[in-house]
Amino acid sequence: MWTTLWPLPALLAWGAAWGTWLAGRTVGMSDTLALVLATVTGVVFSLLGGSVWRKLMMALGFPVSWLLAHGGAVSANISWWLLPLGLFLWLYPPASWRDAPLYPTPHDAFEGLREHVPLPLAGRVLDAGCGLGDGLIALERAYPDVHLHGVERSTPLRWLCALRCRWAQVRGGDLWADDWSGYDMVYLFQRPETMPRALEKAARELQEGAWLASLEFEATEWVATMVWTCPDDRPLWLYQAPLVRKDTVKADQP
Repeated sequence: MWTTLWPLPALLAWGAAWGTWLAGRTVGMSDTLALVLATVTGVVFSLLGGSVWRKLMMALGFPVSWLLAHGGAVSANISWWLLPLGLFLWLYPPASWRDAPLYPTPHDAFEGLREHVPLPLAGRVLDAGCGLGDGLIALERAYPDVHLHGVERSTPLRWLCALRCRWAQVRGGDLWADDWSGYDMVYLFQRPETMPRALEKAARELQEGAWLASLEFEATEWVATMVWTCPDDRPLWLYQAPLVRKDTVKADQP
């Protein structure tokens, strides 16, 4: 559904609010009435937000930007909004809107995990959608003797990640097009609606014995091999190949 393609709902809310304001001014409304109608438009669109924080961002986007535009002098200042919009799209390209936003992994998230999920010495671990590299930092602390890799679609995030994690191989690319078959573990910090796609990909590509690790979010249609509790009490859902679907298990029961 399009409402899950964040930040598309926010962009539509802000665009609709600005469109309402400009339309109101075009037909001769006062600044006050146009401002009220545009703000209400943003609030109505904010109902499509999936969380309280998203709804607030969608609702407040217009009034905040209106104030920054010096009381509505948009005709003189609208070009200034193209620069931040361009930077935003560079940072967060539309092709990645189906994926999770930037969710930093706590650096101590995997302390003690190695005792429960040992990996081969000099094994290969991928942070799929590595962002700024916090997941790679956490993985390096837990598995200092493996080869760490990161793939990130956003160019500026990839550059910053490579600077922070010089000991890892960070490259640009689409985590969904990347080949996971050569890794002993693939780590994800995605969103619930992308987990079915991730597990389907893992089931096709991971070699026997390899792991898919998902922080916080379970793939509800698949059997988890283990659920490990992180130091901050968040669950790490672990699936070891060959992956098993829950409906397959039920079908095999007498």
